[in-house]
Amino acid sequence: MMKTIKRVKELLDERSVEGYLAGGTVRDTIMGRDSEDIDIVIAAPAFDTARSVAGALGGRFVPLDEANGIARIVLRGEPPFHIDLAAMRGNISNDLSLRDFTIDAMALGLGDVAEFESKVIDPFGGRADIDGRIVRSVSEEAFRQDPLRLLRAVRLAAEFGFSLDGETVEQITRHHALIARVSGERVRDELCRIIAAPKAVGWLRLLDELGLLMEILPELADTRGAEQPKEHYWDVLQHSFETVAAVEFLLHIGGSQHFGDDHLALAPWSPILQAYFAEEVSGGRSRAVLLKLAALLHDIAKPQTKMFEESGRMRFFGHAQEGAAVVSGIMERLRFSARERDILSKMIEQHLRPGQLARDGELPTRRAVYRYFRDVGDVAIDTIFLNLADHLAARGPMMEFDKWREHAETMMYVIDERFREDSIVTPPKLLSGNDIIAEFGLSPGPELGRLLELVREAQASGDVNTREQALDFVRRYIGSQT
Repeated sequence: MMKTIKRVKELLDERSVEGYLAGGTVRDTIMGRDSEDIDIVIAAPAFDTARSVAGALGGRFVPLDEANGIARIVLRGEPPFHIDLAAMRGNISNDLSLRDFTIDAMALGLGDVAEFESKVIDPFGGRADIDGRIVRSVSEEAFRQDPLRLLRAVRLAAEFGFSLDGETVEQITRHHALIARVSGERVRDELCRIIAAPKAVGWLRLLDELGLLMEILPELADTRGAEQPKEHYWDVLQHSFETVAAVEFLLHIGGSQHFGDDHLALAPWSPILQAYFAEEVSGGRSRAVLLKLAALLHDIAKPQTKMFEESGRMRFFGHAQEGAAVVSGIMERLRFSARERDILSKMIEQHLRPGQLARDGELPTRRAVYRYFRDVGDVAIDTIFLNLADHLAARGPMMEFDKWREHAETMMYVIDERFREDSIVTPPKLLSGNDIIAEFGLSPGPELGRLLELVREAQASGDVNTREQALDFVRRYIGSQT
């Protein structure tokens, strides 16, 4: 990186352009963090300069923000990295005064890199705030200029393990409604980075205290204080927060206030599962992030589906299905990808299903395991973990250990079956539709498809293992229908 900075300085000097390292690059250097990019402010139009410098460096020019004069140069490498050039607003002191937080309002002349410690320009005490692990706004006006900074303050604190300055908290609370002006995709990116941070539930609670969470997700508002049956320890909103915490516990991301190693030891976990949840789905967002988001939203439709049976028992019929539809709308509003919308909607729609696999304490049959993976598809494992977290967060500190052992062991069995015997989930094809048509004279149509599915279920349960057995199965089934 130092070699690249030196070369950029040479190119800017050739054009008589003054330049400074600024923002995240200076902050990360002070914190000893690796930076994947370089932020530079220049006393010149950013677009023209960036095009020229990109050409000289063999990089690619990308316009980012024409109104504010910000351009990007993407450089080849493994992994690739980029340089952001921004037009300086006035002189460097004025430019820094217009930034968001003190830890980002520092700069260093490109020629002073070798004397970093003594040459950093720090008019607002950013270094002291880094030492004090504090996120502090440069001015209240920063939030009016770009309301996304309301969320960014929490995201920086979450990623760095910092706290918010008290006055900054008051400013965010005063202006929290401005977040509604920000585009869905910008809100999505900051929210997901907060959720990706360890101990995400604490940051989600802070968003709620600041007034931001309900501005971003107004559909959650009715869950606050929403009563649940006596089997639940918390109301719907607090249960949702606790489900996020339980997900992190099960994914070995953090500890738990309510559960210990003996609970965790019973839950499924392996290097394969760890890699599975680290898998990127879209836009840098992993399955683990989407699972935590699903945990927050899984009971979002409980308030509108609440009813009482004649016995007085409280029920929420259809809340999983209605919740899936509500969450699909949220995901569309926040501009998540189609695949992410499908993943979250399916998880929420099916989040009760794993708990229905075992009856009367018995392990599910091979046929039941097959049907589960067939119906839930590529989020079957995610949904099991959501169900496990939901189970923990229902009773909380009142959880009976024997009940947890029974449920966790069932889920462990289902996942073990998935990885031990692929034939349960995707049994080899013994018959085709053409085989059944030729052998039994049936016509193409729904009944043919139903027969093929019945054969696959019989394979999964171990009742059918060969082509001859499959034909005999179809023959007996057809005979029983006549």
